[in-house]
Amino acid sequence: MKAELASKKCVPCDGDTPPLNGEELRRMAAQLDGNWKVIGEERLEKQFKFPDFRQALHFTNRIGVVAEQQGHHPDIYLTYGEVRVQLWTHRVSGLTESDFILAAKIDDLD
Repeated sequence: MKAELASKKCVPCDGDTPPLNGEELRRMAAQLDGNWKVIGEERLEKQFKFPDFRQALHFTNRIGVVAEQQGHHPDIYLTYGEVRVQLWTHRVSGLTESDFILAAKIDDLD
């Protein structure tokens, strides 16, 4: 299922797309591998651990490349040995399919 999400392309949000909620949101979240957390039905978040700063920075840069390719940009928090990623669609103040697509693509980098 994650492979199906990762094969899709993020779609720009025009602001008219309603955010996912309820069962639809749970169905999308179930397609992700790993430890992505849905926070308040509004954001996705995951922490990635690394043995040092250099590898965490390298991973952050790889996320940046994918985000630019997809035209969908996460919030990324970088510290020694850790990268925390938050995703949501700003225009709808919630989650859309594009957030789950980008999450699956980020998981493929790890």
